[in-house]
Order: sequence, then structure tokens, then C-alpha cells
Amino acid sequence: MSEQPQEQAPGVDEELVERARRLFSGRVDFLLSAPALKFLPDPVVPEVALAGRSNVGKSSLLNAITGRKSLARTSVTPGRTQELNFFEVGGIVGELPDFRLVDMPGYGFAKAPPKVVEQWRKLVREFLRGRVVLKRCLVLIDSRHGVKDVDREMMEMLDGSAVGYRLVLTKADKVKASELADVHVKTIAEARKHAAAFPEVSVTSSETGLGIAELRAAVLGDAEL
Repeated sequence: MSEQPQEQAPGVDEELVERARRLFSGRVDFLLSAPALKFLPDPVVPEVALAGRSNVGKSSLLNAITGRKSLARTSVTPGRTQELNFFEVGGIVGELPDFRLVDMPGYGFAKAPPKVVEQWRKLVREFLRGRVVLKRCLVLIDSRHGVKDVDREMMEMLDGSAVGYRLVLTKADKVKASELADVHVKTIAEARKHAAAFPEVSVTSSETGLGIAELRAAVLGDAEL
């Protein structure tokens, strides 16, 4: 595979990048998993959620953003795959964090029973529509495949919930530079069809670190909205 450049993109707020680096080098702790809305933590701090198809690399990206090797795996254990997983970022243990990351259950179940799929839709839909502290959602798209119908379904759910979101290309190191450029252009075009989508698309690789510092800064910026 072609090697991807890792320098910062033009126009990046270097001060925000550095603040985000310092913040994520501090406290990042798993809080809880919520299988239903009644188990959600109190909505007292800003939240930024991550959504994506199964096998899109969500856990790896979450670990890369937070600078941890196995943070996501501490919560994603058998029986928890259809739950909302909350992580606290910043602050002191025992006190309120600066904000929370919410790892949403993966979608695009190829073999899941219809009842399981409908439970997922209900949980996610109700969370998106009722979570007043949710500032932004990151919708992860596999660079090898581009935007699929199940991704569009998620985007439409977000559009209907009036939740702003960023499209984030993952696994950029797994495709050739020319293919990555093509899928990037097509993903930007898709984003511009959706009212709630951020017009720019992030390109990342959890393996090489491409785009991670910029995305980390974007997450902090979103949390501070």
C-alpha cells in the first residue's frame, strides 16, 4: 500500500490541536454501557458520539484519538455490542469530566435477526432525538468501500434528529493514494446532500496516525460548541 503523508492539513488550528493533545494525554476513562435510555448517565456535560458500520475500525479510531491501546475493547465485550458506551475525557476522577465520548453500537448487521436490528434502531433513534448535550456525531466510513446504503440510512436518521455530524474516512492506509482521493471526493459530494452533515470530510488512519491529531482537535472543538 502507498504510504500516506502525516503532516497537518492547511488551515488547522494549531493551538486547538495542542490543547486536544494535552487533554487526551490526561484522564480518559470508561464510564458505563447503556442498553436502554434509562441507564444513560445524567446529561450534565457535552457529548460527541461515534457511529459506523461493523468492521469500520471504530474501536481502533477511538483508541487512536484517545492515545490508548485498548480503551474501546474494555467496554466492547460479548453482550455489550448493542449498547451505548460512554467514556469520560478530562477532569479529575470523582468530578465531572470536560466532556464524554459515546461509542454507538455498530450498524449494518448482515446476519442479525430483524428484532435485533429494530432494537438497535429504536435505541439509537431515541438517543439522538432526546440527548440535549449531544454536540456532534462522527460517522465513520471505510475508505475501501466508500458510503454505503446503510451509512446513508444513518445519515438520514441524524438529519431527522437535527444532530450535526462529520463524515470520517477510516483505514486510509489500506487503499492506494489515487483510490483514496477518489473516495474522498465522492464522500464530500455525499456529505453535501445532507443538511446536517459538515461539508468537509476527515481522512484518517489509526495505523499510521494520518489525520488523528486534526480529528482529535475537531472533537474538542465540537465538545466546546
